[in-house]
Amino acid sequence: MRKGAKAAIVGSVFTVMVGGAGYGVFNVVSALNEDSGGTETVKTGPPSKDEIAETSEEFFAAWEKGQAQAAAQLTNNAAPAATLIGDYSATAHITGLKITPGTATGATVPFSVKATVSFQGRSKPLAYTSSLTVVRGTTTGKALVDWKPSVVHPGLKAVGDSLVTGEAGSPPIEAVDRDGKVLTKEKYPSLGPILDTLRARYGDKAGGKPGIELMVRHADTNIADTSLVTLAEGTPGKLETTLSASAQAAAEKAVLKFSESSVVAVQPSTGEVLAVANHRKDQFNAAFEGTLAPGSTMKIITAATLIDNGVTSMNGPAPCTSTAVWKSQTFSNLKGMAPNENATLANDFLRSCNTGFIKLIDGTDANPLTDESLTTEAQERFGLGQDNWKTGITSFDGSVPASPGPDRAANAIGQGQVQMSPLNMASVTATAITGEFRQPYLISPDLDKRELATAKGLPASTSAQLKQMMWMTATQGTATQAMAGLSGDIGAKTGSAEVDGQAKSNSWFTGFRGDIAAAAMTQEGGHGGDAAGPIVAAVLRTGG
Repeated sequence: MRKGAKAAIVGSVFTVMVGGAGYGVFNVVSALNEDSGGTETVKTGPPSKDEIAETSEEFFAAWEKGQAQAAAQLTNNAAPAATLIGDYSATAHITGLKITPGTATGATVPFSVKATVSFQGRSKPLAYTSSLTVVRGTTTGKALVDWKPSVVHPGLKAVGDSLVTGEAGSPPIEAVDRDGKVLTKEKYPSLGPILDTLRARYGDKAGGKPGIELMVRHADTNIADTSLVTLAEGTPGKLETTLSASAQAAAEKAVLKFSESSVVAVQPSTGEVLAVANHRKDQFNAAFEGTLAPGSTMKIITAATLIDNGVTSMNGPAPCTSTAVWKSQTFSNLKGMAPNENATLANDFLRSCNTGFIKLIDGTDANPLTDESLTTEAQERFGLGQDNWKTGITSFDGSVPASPGPDRAANAIGQGQVQMSPLNMASVTATAITGEFRQPYLISPDLDKRELATAKGLPASTSAQLKQMMWMTATQGTATQAMAGLSGDIGAKTGSAEVDGQAKSNSWFTGFRGDIAAAAMTQEGGHGGDAAGPIVAAVLRTGG
């Protein structure tokens, strides 16, 4: 084509654009791409096997060479990728990187890393595994690494987390139990995150000196640095905890039998935490921080409310009917529970009859109850729900809100808006059997002058009745099977909490034996005695 002719065509296209912009744009593109053989299309759909292999190989090669920008351009979020990959050598001081890809599963490519961490003349090997996933770029159509911080290291879980090598933020600690036995994350795995937190909070108070480490520095400043490689040992300071090595060992073993389980044990006479264990896919300390409905274990507080407000007593009337209606909502009992119009509160408690409690939620004409009655009892008698517990680590104080309508009745049986952790329910049991609220703690307040929460506790008569009803539940009620074989001064309360979308209820159980009280929760564990019960019983066997 002659130059003049091509110019004429383009010129005529611009003339058309004046009359119809969309049509004109199409013709400009068509005309200008004429020599290249047609319009270039953007690829769609999942990346092919070849694209996955090629993209991951190019990404690994650039990363190995320290070419942060080049590697980042192979991801779908180049800016944060470039920062983390660049910091890999700049702030983490990692060199000699060698990446070995594994066999891809679909678009996900696992890989292993071997490298060296070097700082101030000290070096240590580094080895770990991770994975990446290759996706189709939404605008470019190119196969790209789906960027997540965990691609660089699995310890990088959130945006803003970073790898750093240098002097540790806190000196190391040698945590010991109440008898001086050393507690390590190797021997007690679920203590790992807790020991990291204790180090961050109390390392400088325990008298140690920091070492040099490769660590994950978390964007969330409430999360302690996670040590990955120690280049120079610091001097650990001894940190005394309230834990009991024997109770902790039993708790660790017990939770392993049920997934998504947590347990806490406390000493009722002091409030000291004896054991805390979690068996979860994540590292969340649900034992201390969980916020779930506690099911019928809540009836300990509800029974105390009824007794303290003169509504009934353990031997007073509390008819157990098949159903109970409150504010147009119908409540029922566990399937197969026979009604008993002549039931007492103690009988309802040991069988865990919902309707018997709900029929009393209004109180009596002489002793009426309100939406606030259960909340007041929880706060003033049991020390719950005031956001003032100072256990030594992060913990939840429980929540029993004043709820109108059907939730007032639901709260009374541990559903509705009530939220608890195993720590809260272990404390509830401790308060119930001693009559005194002693705020649980893991580290002595003398170490950092923390002021522990207080509450007025229970009248002696109320405490005696609660303890007797828990003994009856453990020996002839719903907790009998779980507590079988335990002798001495014992008691318990079962609970199951229904959760929308779950096939099975959450299993709750709390109990005591001598001067040890414990509570456990297993998500989707079924009835209280099925999963949480055996966990608590295993811990109670260590005391008496």
